[in-house]
Amino acid sequence: MSKKCTTLGLEPSFGFGDRTGLATPGHVAAMKRCGQGIAAIFPQQSIREMTRTGRNPEGVMADAMNGALAAGWDGPIGADADHLKVNEDVDITAAAGFTFFTIDPSDDVDQQADDYDEATLREKFAAAQDHATWYNDYVGKTITLPSGSKIELDEQACMRAAVKYGPAITRALKLGDYIKTVNEAAGQDYEIELSVDETDQPTTLAEHYIIADQCLKGGMKLVSLAPRFIGDFEKGIDFIGDHDALEASLADHAAIAEMLGPYKLSLHSGSDKVSMYAALARATKGKFHVKTAGTSYLEALRVVAIEDPMNFAKIIEFSRDRYETDKATYHVSATLADAPTIDMGTDKILQREYLEFWSEVPQGKGFTKPGRQILHCTFGSVLTDRHWGRIVLECLKDNPDTYCQVLDDHFGRHLDALRSGM
Repeated sequence: MSKKCTTLGLEPSFGFGDRTGLATPGHVAAMKRCGQGIAAIFPQQSIREMTRTGRNPEGVMADAMNGALAAGWDGPIGADADHLKVNEDVDITAAAGFTFFTIDPSDDVDQQADDYDEATLREKFAAAQDHATWYNDYVGKTITLPSGSKIELDEQACMRAAVKYGPAITRALKLGDYIKTVNEAAGQDYEIELSVDETDQPTTLAEHYIIADQCLKGGMKLVSLAPRFIGDFEKGIDFIGDHDALEASLADHAAIAEMLGPYKLSLHSGSDKVSMYAALARATKGKFHVKTAGTSYLEALRVVAIEDPMNFAKIIEFSRDRYETDKATYHVSATLADAPTIDMGTDKILQREYLEFWSEVPQGKGFTKPGRQILHCTFGSVLTDRHWGRIVLECLKDNPDTYCQVLDDHFGRHLDALRSGM
C-alpha cells in the first residue's frame, strides 16, 4: 500500500463504505465505468461500524487501498473517518492516514426541541445560554439567499436553534480544533465534514445558517455539511417523501452553503436514494458528497443468494431473529411481518423480497422491499457470528468476479443518477 489518500476539496464526491473489506474492486469498476467527474472515497468506515464488525482503522485503510491498487485505480482517493465523537476517535483514524474527518455531535442535539411550547422553549434556552453566546449576533436579522428565499432569524428561530444545536456546536468546534491540532502536528492535510443529520426533525434553514456560520467563524476547515433534510431517509431503501418539495429545500440549503462557504452539501444514509440524486446534483451545482455504507453489504448477500441460496435463506432466518434488537440504533419502518419467512417462497422469491431494489420502485414514490432493511440492520450480528460471518466472507472470496459484477451494476446506477443532474 504505497499510494496515500488525499483531500478532495469541493469536487463532487462519493463515499463507498465497505463492511467486509472485499468490496473495493467492485467500487472501482463502477467508478471507472460511470464515475467521470466524481471523486472517490474508498476507505470509509465509522467507529460504530468498526466496533460492530471487529475491524480497525488500519485494516479498513489497507483493505480499501490494496483493493483499489489491485483493481487498477490511478485517480485520487479520499478517506472518510466517519461519525467521530471523541478525541480518541481522531487519534486512531488520523494515525491510519484518513484525510476526511466527519464530526458527529448528535449526542448533544436536543431531539425534542421542535416540539417545545413557548414556555418550555424559554426555560430550555435559559439553561443553554452558555452554549449560545452567539444568540445576539443573529436574532432579528433577515438573510436573503441567492435562491430568493429568506431566512427570518426571529426570536423563536434563534432560541430553538440554541436549544436544539447549541451544545452540539460547542462539541463540534472543540473536536474540530482537535482534528486540526493532530493533523498539523503530523504535517498532514485534512478536511472536515459536519454531520447534523441523525435527528428525527429536519434541520431548518435558520439552524443550518447558524451552525455553519459558527463553525466557519470558529476556524473549522469545513468542506461539507450534512443537514437532516425533509422527508424520510431510511436505511436500505429509496427516499420517501415529496420530491418537488425536497428539491426546493435542497436549493435553499445549497444557497446557504454557497453563501457562507462555499462547502458541499452531504447526503448521509445515501445508499439507494437514487430517485433524488439528480435533484441533489442540480441543486448543489455539483458541490455534493454522497455517503453510502450498508448497501455494499446487501450486495454481498446478493452474491450469497446467487452462489449459495440455501445459506442465504438461513442468513435471512438468522437476521430475522436479530432484527428487533439490532434495529434499535436505526431509523427504519420495516417490520418482520412485512417480509416473508423462508418457508413462504422459492429462492427467487426470497431474493426479490429481501434484496430487490430497482424493479419495484415506482417513479417518484421511493418504495422498496422491506426485507432489505431487515438484512441491512443486522449486518454486525451476521458478520461477527462465527458461523455466518465465515459463510459470507468465504462466498465472497470464492466468487470475486460475481461480487465485482453486482457492485459495478449497483453503484453504476447510483453514479449515473448523480451525473444526470450535473
